[in-house]
Amino acid sequence: MATPDFVLNLRKRIGHELLWLNGVTAFVEDADGRMLMGRRSDTGEWALVYGINEPGEQPADTVVREVKEETGMDVEVTDLVSVISSDRIITYANGDRTQYMDHAFLCRPREGGNVKPFVGDEESLAVGWFDPEHLPEPLAASTVERLGVLRTYLDAKRRGDAHARFVTQGTLR
Repeated sequence: MATPDFVLNLRKRIGHELLWLNGVTAFVEDADGRMLMGRRSDTGEWALVYGINEPGEQPADTVVREVKEETGMDVEVTDLVSVISSDRIITYANGDRTQYMDHAFLCRPREGGNVKPFVGDEESLAVGWFDPEHLPEPLAASTVERLGVLRTYLDAKRRGDAHARFVTQGTLR
């Protein structure tokens, strides 16, 4: 599903005005340390799996749903990596303007579930596993930013600090 119905209904009322939405990002890592990525049909760029929370839906449930819809993969959430509001306003091709608060989660394939990715919907041209040191190009700018936050989180976690990252007073903490 490209644009949730609740967003389409809001757009009927507010047109292209700025809309604030909650989103999720999935950092799906397999046992070999590879990352799950998809090539987006709208931009042709490679990106992490991400999507929009439905009203009343828990962010962790949203990330599991989005991964399933876009890649066919069954995953489980292991960590909350970050909660960060973007200061970037995205203007889509149709003129809609949006900003996001992103909840990023570290996930792993769910034991007993589907672990072989496939293109699950019209949002992706291709999906697959990639070594983090050899990611496909071109990468979406948002993915590059979020991978930086993931590295910060994982470095801190290795040192015993597994709290979710957030920005306060302009600094990632």
